[in-house]
Amino acid sequence: MSAMFGVDVRTIVDLIIIAIVAVTLERLISRYLFHFSTRVKLEPSTSNNLVLTFRILLLVFTILAISSVGGVQAEWLLSVSAVGGAAIGFASQKTIGNFIAGLFLLASRPFKVGDYVKIGSAEGLVQEITLNYTKVLTSDNNVISVTNLQILDRDITNYLYLSTRNGNMYCYSFDIGFDHSVSTEKLSDLFNQVVNNYATVLPRKPEYLLTASTGFTRVYTVYLYVEKPRDIFALKPKIIDDVLKRWDAERAKPK
Repeated sequence: MSAMFGVDVRTIVDLIIIAIVAVTLERLISRYLFHFSTRVKLEPSTSNNLVLTFRILLLVFTILAISSVGGVQAEWLLSVSAVGGAAIGFASQKTIGNFIAGLFLLASRPFKVGDYVKIGSAEGLVQEITLNYTKVLTSDNNVISVTNLQILDRDITNYLYLSTRNGNMYCYSFDIGFDHSVSTEKLSDLFNQVVNNYATVLPRKPEYLLTASTGFTRVYTVYLYVEKPRDIFALKPKIIDDVLKRWDAERAKPK
């Protein structure tokens, strides 16, 4: 019987075993990836891409295993793999690199959806993380899509300050510069007036620190603590405006 079909019984058994193992792995690992995505709160599109990638890789290895057991010549497989690999590498080098970078970001998790971050010159709220792009909502209500390959080449600042079971707190810092027309003591008074206004409405009162001083300017860094990162968009310009209005009023006083 086996000679009639040109395939021995051992080969048929091996092929059946490969198929069973492939189907079992697909179900087990796909289920695990879905549970993992839910646990770490990945976006649905990212979760689906992750599962799809695993299935494609499993399919490729299954085809190679079946071809090998079925008697396909190794030289033929190597030739096809070399040609296919060269074509893919030539046409999709950046795409593959971007995909691998996305997997690295998912594993290392330097930020998550909802965090306030600065990636190179892009600053704002992380709206979506996929295997190809990370989308950031900026303060001017624009969405910047940064490729994951670019992210690995840029400095990343995540303003997440504290994470507990009760929620997160973000510490965002920004600079305000002044000349020497108003004394340092008076500037401290102005800053105290402003930050005290936010002492009861924020999880922690804003802080300020003189971080640079030259013969022409002084630079103060303000540290803003919020529970909702989106509040940074409104609070940063408001605090700057409050400080500068008091500074202008002080300068306008007669000497």
